[in-house]
Amino acid sequence: MNKQIVRILDAHFITHDVKRFVLEKPEGFEFIPGQAADVSINLPGWEDQIRPFTFTCLREKHYLEFTIKIYNDHEGVTNMLGQINAGGELIIHEVFGVIQYKGKGVFIAGGAGITPFIAILRDLYQNDTLGGNKLIFSNKTSADVILEDELQEMLQNDFVKIFTRENVIGFQKRRIDREYLIETIGNFGQHFYVCGPDEFVKSISNELLQLGATADTVIFEK
Repeated sequence: MNKQIVRILDAHFITHDVKRFVLEKPEGFEFIPGQAADVSINLPGWEDQIRPFTFTCLREKHYLEFTIKIYNDHEGVTNMLGQINAGGELIIHEVFGVIQYKGKGVFIAGGAGITPFIAILRDLYQNDTLGGNKLIFSNKTSADVILEDELQEMLQNDFVKIFTRENVIGFQKRRIDREYLIETIGNFGQHFYVCGPDEFVKSISNELLQLGATADTVIFEK
């Protein structure tokens, strides 16, 4: 795919460190829910600083959307994105990604790892086929939960929040480990979708495989 320059139509923070970007959609542009694109900023010195970001909008929308965690601890791409607003431009390069919906199962996300699942869950919800799927969403604190209200509305009782650094009434302070998976998931023969930091994905995927899941049913970005 040839790179395409797109204008930012809207940009605003939806949590203390996550920013939503709404972009022009080039004519004929296609992606599959769960896919990402290599993206850079159309400013001198930043055009070749390419980073992967996941599309979070529905395919049918007349715009594109990215939901991006901003890191201000170093002068990188996301720090710069934190300073860019409507009227700026991004460059979309190659579209890629193996996280695609294969069937009902359990989505397990850590922090910004929720982003590949947003478009998938929105697509299923719009088509009234979300039932039978479950989301386990791990964050450091309740302030870090991305799109909490929308996910709650879509998934109802199949939306499970856990926190690693905060005790919240009604929720446990714990991590997704082997014990948690055994307690929470009775059927390891279903599909599992895993996304988050590299160690998070590696650890959970290995545990799922040891508990009876197969390489074909554990889906993550390799």
